[in-house]
Amino acid sequence: MMDLMYVKPWSGRKGLEYTAPFQTMTKEGEGPKIELLWGDTVQLLEKIKDGSTSVKARARGWEGMIDPAVLGDTPLLEVYFIDVGQGDGVLIVAPEMEQRRHILIDGGNLRSKQQTLRNAADFVDWKFCREYGGTEIRLDAMIASHCDIDHYGGLWDLVNPDPKCRKELNCESVSVSSFYHAGVSHWANAQDKDSLGEIADKRYLTWLLGDRSSAKKATDGSGSRSLYGSWAEFIAGVVSSTKANIQRLSHVTGYLPGYDPAGGPFRIRVLAPYEESYQGKPAIKSYGTRSFDTNGNSIVLRLDYGSARILLNGDLNSLCQRYLMEQYAAEPDAFACDVVKGCHHGSDDVSYAFMQAMNAAATVISSGDSESYGHPRPNIVAASALTGYVQLGNDELITPLVYSTEIERSYKLKAPLEAIGTVKIGGQPQAVVLKKTSNANTDPQLLLEKEKLADGSYKQYSRRMSEAHVVRGVVYGLVNVRTDGETILCGTMNEAKAAWNYKVFSARF
Repeated sequence: MMDLMYVKPWSGRKGLEYTAPFQTMTKEGEGPKIELLWGDTVQLLEKIKDGSTSVKARARGWEGMIDPAVLGDTPLLEVYFIDVGQGDGVLIVAPEMEQRRHILIDGGNLRSKQQTLRNAADFVDWKFCREYGGTEIRLDAMIASHCDIDHYGGLWDLVNPDPKCRKELNCESVSVSSFYHAGVSHWANAQDKDSLGEIADKRYLTWLLGDRSSAKKATDGSGSRSLYGSWAEFIAGVVSSTKANIQRLSHVTGYLPGYDPAGGPFRIRVLAPYEESYQGKPAIKSYGTRSFDTNGNSIVLRLDYGSARILLNGDLNSLCQRYLMEQYAAEPDAFACDVVKGCHHGSDDVSYAFMQAMNAAATVISSGDSESYGHPRPNIVAASALTGYVQLGNDELITPLVYSTEIERSYKLKAPLEAIGTVKIGGQPQAVVLKKTSNANTDPQLLLEKEKLADGSYKQYSRRMSEAHVVRGVVYGLVNVRTDGETILCGTMNEAKAAWNYKVFSARF
């Protein structure tokens, strides 16, 4: 393997530029010219010659030519907010020179439940297989922020021992060094088949999943308590398909193992769940309902790198946010950050005071297309701006910035030309081709939906082929965050132009 280098800021026609042109190559010759983003990994395929203005390289899964003047040897902290629809998925690439570490936090719902049939597993697979050119997904840490399936479903698709799930990945194998969870879990008991366990003194959750031994006993029937439902199947998959160290996280953990101040300049602090004690045993606060308790006890992580802070806070709701502010009263800036993952997909069950305490320069909301939720809520988009850190320059607003993966997503629509099917004629399969026409009598009808009525009959919803459009492809709303600890970049791809839309601002901690 040749040397790895990284796109650096360079002096271009517009001043300091954070993207670099890359002339891709195909078997036939030159391919499309695309832009690489600051921090993108570039694998050199030949040595750089003195005075050379072009060198053969591999980047973003393409081979092509790039000017070595735009390359440096310093990697960045990379945080990818993956478009998983209704749910969360965040991939962190730590800023180390050798064997860069990868941490996946949540993954969206199961592929089979996704409108696009894609989740974070697909992005991670692309990252390791196409961009890195490898055959194995290697995660140094996998973290389920809490036990809701729109967060761990995509993780399950990576560790599910079902061969069908494996076939959906281009990489041949998946390895996970450590798996972390919040402890609060779905348990089966005689009173309630899906319970979070007994609520001690009507205040505390004390049935908490623990280490690997605890997870094994809770899924194979050898323990006194058993996990329930899809959460049980997921944890069983982690145990059976990986050799990962399994650990419950809380604020008592302090720092994610291997990412403490002694480990280098990149640190990951665990701020929540906030752990208390009940009769000498670990206990987590109950907020009164199952959804409040799972969401409110999400793992909250703060990434610290140089002067930059990035806050990842799962599905926190207003009750737990007020509680956490009370617990951290002696450290009022504990949640202050440059970039924040917006709480609970843009739900309006959010404390305004907590948003003020975060005072984020950039907010990234991971939201989906489900109309039953209606995320992100307009008042939360507005509040994200009103409580954001204000930076001005040259009579322009630099921050606050508000991103939404749903807003960044788009669809490529095309009118269908033909419908091709297969029928058996005389026992032999024959192709049947239906072509659209302008004649209402002969134009094929596309059946969209059948609704069963109260009387048992069905109402059909259809569209003439000449009036219909189909989704040819999805442009995912991935939001990239890159930082060297001093400058922060937030970028999204303009697929039509193969170019980046990005904003740059200074870290302030």
